[in-house]
Amino acid sequence: MNELDQLDWEIIKLLNEDGRMSSAEIARRLGDVPARTVNHRIDNLIERGIITVRAVLNPLALGYRIYADVFIEVEPGRVREVAEKVAQFPQVSYVACATGGIDLSISVRVRSNEELFDFVAEQLGNIPGVRRTETYLLPLKIKDLENWMPPEAEQAVSRAGRHGSRE
Repeated sequence: MNELDQLDWEIIKLLNEDGRMSSAEIARRLGDVPARTVNHRIDNLIERGIITVRAVLNPLALGYRIYADVFIEVEPGRVREVAEKVAQFPQVSYVACATGGIDLSISVRVRSNEELFDFVAEQLGNIPGVRRTETYLLPLKIKDLENWMPPEAEQAVSRAGRHGSRE
């Protein structure tokens, strides 16, 4: 288990706001932490696989205005095979195997409703093993992975009063 302390969470929270924020700026915002300490903590978090540094595309800025979840029912014994085929489509941003009434849950980004229809009806619908699809348009996204923080992060930061002293 990777245990993180309050300082780690505060650094992660600031990097989540702006992944390009310098160690010096993070130290300045935290108040009583040297930039060298911040830099060491960031390196340690990366080495431990707790955070990664990467560019996150903004689909809306690139014209991908249509966001949909598609639930897929698959023939028995073919779920992983179908999931791996679906994951290869560039329109698909998320693929997960599920339990219950559906077998796969995917998220799709496209530029138009027509493109969505063609993708679901012609491409997904023609994958061997796909029995049925159900599509839900998502007109408003409030929170996504790039903004997600676990509950312990908020608890750690709020205990310190964001810029306050750390125990």
